[in-house]
Amino acid sequence: MNRQILTRKRVLVAAALVLVATLGTVGIAGYLAFLRAPANTPAEACGGGATSRPAVVSAGASMTQGTLGGDWVGDLRGRPEFAGYEFVNAGHNGDTAADLLARVDTDVVACRPAAVLVLVGSNDVRDGTPLERYRADLTAIVDRLRTGTTARIALLSLPPLGEDLTTDINRSLAGYNAAIEETAGRSGVDFLPVHRRMLDLLGPDTDRRPYDFSFPLALSAATRHYVLGQSWDDIARGGGRALLIDHIHLNDRGAARLADVAAEWLTATP
Repeated sequence: MNRQILTRKRVLVAAALVLVATLGTVGIAGYLAFLRAPANTPAEACGGGATSRPAVVSAGASMTQGTLGGDWVGDLRGRPEFAGYEFVNAGHNGDTAADLLARVDTDVVACRPAAVLVLVGSNDVRDGTPLERYRADLTAIVDRLRTGTTARIALLSLPPLGEDLTTDINRSLAGYNAAIEETAGRSGVDFLPVHRRMLDLLGPDTDRRPYDFSFPLALSAATRHYVLGQSWDDIARGGGRALLIDHIHLNDRGAARLADVAAEWLTATP
């Protein structure tokens, strides 16, 4: 009887240790993906005012923050042709256009940027923000950037949510992308067709996965990347996706394509 109790205790202790190790591993991945700040935040780069080199500020949500999925801002920062620029990452997980508007002065205008790239709206689509409110928030962001800076400004269209473009959420997203293009044209700033440039990275229509995001899926992707060392491309591929690791965030190929679009704009003659 005592031997059975001792064996049971050993099993429980071993199970508890495995559970603690698992939770610790998942916790590390969660921190790195969701809580860790991106490289070169506005506070780091612009805390004392203007940067020593011309600043390019990328403003948006988690796709810009780049800690869950491919990091397109980091891609730009690492390109030799842009060695003379200071790339500032003003991405913040979960932000809507209204959230970005609330911090545009401290996170963008304060950097006295030479160029600003704005990619925001995926969370507005997911949250069902009324299109007129989204348009008003985006217009207010642009107006503040135009009055508070002398920067070149570009509004970027949103990548798909899920890879099946026939779903309700992607039909809704098309309206937000139209609002982005309309706002750019009306405000006299540039529009970068990121969505269109992403489409040739998708597989055949019959192979595309519809939108099915969940937090556990995102956490699983983070764990596979940060703990198991898998690339974002491999993680997307393992889920049968060509572009997105979790139906929202870009893999490395997608981030590189977005960086290409931004790079073409940055090197174009104003």
